[in-house]
Amino acid sequence: MKPLKNQETLGEGLLRSHIGATLRRVRVARGQTLRQLSREASVSLGYLSEIERGQKEASSELLAAICAALALPISQLLVEVSRSLQVQRSSANARPSLAIVARDNTSAPEAVNIEDAA
Repeated sequence: MKPLKNQETLGEGLLRSHIGATLRRVRVARGQTLRQLSREASVSLGYLSEIERGQKEASSELLAAICAALALPISQLLVEVSRSLQVQRSSANARPSLAIVARDNTSAPEAVNIEDAA
């Protein structure tokens, strides 16, 4: 599985946000609807939606039921969440990229204006 692409949507790096996003990504990848998963895991649709959005924390028993319904070992869920946290941490610590600024040399006699050259 690929790490999450849009880390900005995960709130303040809360563990529950990463767990929820990972569960949602796995569910969607497996072609399950939220309703199907809620039935198979015996979790209310609203509560499962809140877990996926990182608004509620799931108990270990509830995570076990959700993972079983997804045929996803809890250990794999934890590995994916760990990767997601590492990606977020590394992007938060990343240095700003170097910007290259070009001077306008079109007034210099030897300068070639890109618009004229085209």
